[in-house]
Amino acid sequence: MSDPLPDRIHWHINPSARKTAAQKPDTADFSADVIVRVRKFHQTLPNYEPTPLARLDKLAGCLGVASIRVKDESYRCGLNAFKVLGASYALSAYLFDRFALDPVDVSFAMLKSGRFKDSISNLTCITATDGNHGRAVAWVARELGCRAVIHMPKGTTAARLEGIRQLGAEAGIIDGNYDDAVELAAEQAHKNNWLLLQDTVSPGNEETPVRVMQGYLTMFEEAFEQFGGRLPTHVFIQCGVGSLAGSLQAYLVQKFGPRRPLLTIVEPTLAACYYQSITAPDGLPRRIQGDLATIMAGLACGEPSSLSWPILRNFADAFTACPDEVTELGMRMLGNPLAGDERVISGESGAVTLGLLARLLQEPELSPLKQALNLRPDSRVLLFSTEGDTDPDMYRRIVWGCRKSEGGERNAKV
Repeated sequence: MSDPLPDRIHWHINPSARKTAAQKPDTADFSADVIVRVRKFHQTLPNYEPTPLARLDKLAGCLGVASIRVKDESYRCGLNAFKVLGASYALSAYLFDRFALDPVDVSFAMLKSGRFKDSISNLTCITATDGNHGRAVAWVARELGCRAVIHMPKGTTAARLEGIRQLGAEAGIIDGNYDDAVELAAEQAHKNNWLLLQDTVSPGNEETPVRVMQGYLTMFEEAFEQFGGRLPTHVFIQCGVGSLAGSLQAYLVQKFGPRRPLLTIVEPTLAACYYQSITAPDGLPRRIQGDLATIMAGLACGEPSSLSWPILRNFADAFTACPDEVTELGMRMLGNPLAGDERVISGESGAVTLGLLARLLQEPELSPLKQALNLRPDSRVLLFSTEGDTDPDMYRRIVWGCRKSEGGERNAKV
């Protein structure tokens, strides 16, 4: 196995995805009962509303498929990204256990009540983030009245750091990459007896990552309800550490079984730990070292989640690795739609799936992938724009086409 070339789209079709005889990992943590419980809780969040599912019918016609729908998470709870679903459920579930509450009957308002105020105020949450997860943790901590400490990797933009600090968290940038920030947060949580609110498994932090992943079930359930009576035939999902993708794949297996849509995993080329892992001859997960340079900050993760890896290895239909120009294309297409299509403001980590879809439906050199995925004129495609313009300056530079003249930080590198 060789490293993928940084300026090309790479892909791998998973031969194990649809095999029923092979032993498969358990996905019961994402069952129908869990979906109902998680969604019921999220409906008690302040200003909760289902985010819209944008229709891109004109674009679908131009690209030669029946429909394209995009779940627009820029509207989620005023935080411009989906991550609050995982952070709010994980922290609240921890408090359910701590206070011996029945999660079926607990609301967010109940946790904010004076009954638990003193106990929660003595709690410190700590996490590592490329931006959106840390902002979500900071928001939930502020709402519930506890302390939040956030570590961010080298190269994080000032806008993302300041966005977290404005929500009252103690946040700083370390001299290391995302995985280094995760390790530091885990060390400090263990040393200080703080709550590690992370989607990466570490000793003593086995339950919280599952609860973060369960939190995303609300978004999937909303999207499939909004899609209408017919299932999408294809779903493309971006992948960093893998919690979002693993949760979605488990949801599809639990909800739809063998009739589930085809799922394609999409990563940045220079941080494609799942692509590198699935193509490794020994079938073991790989960790990518170094700066993980990509504008897709939320996907710049070098090591697969030990929870998501077995799920995706056994069930995901395809794995892809894309250069930054693919997500730039997606951002511009979503932000400047064809007449009659709905506009979606999508950030660097939210638009790569549309960029990939457009490339593989239009470029002859990608026709083998198109054929392998059985993308046809009757295909119905579902995408998730997981963030809006969480770094407004970066968003403007990309969609205006002037990013190359702006340098300095990792998220502004070509």
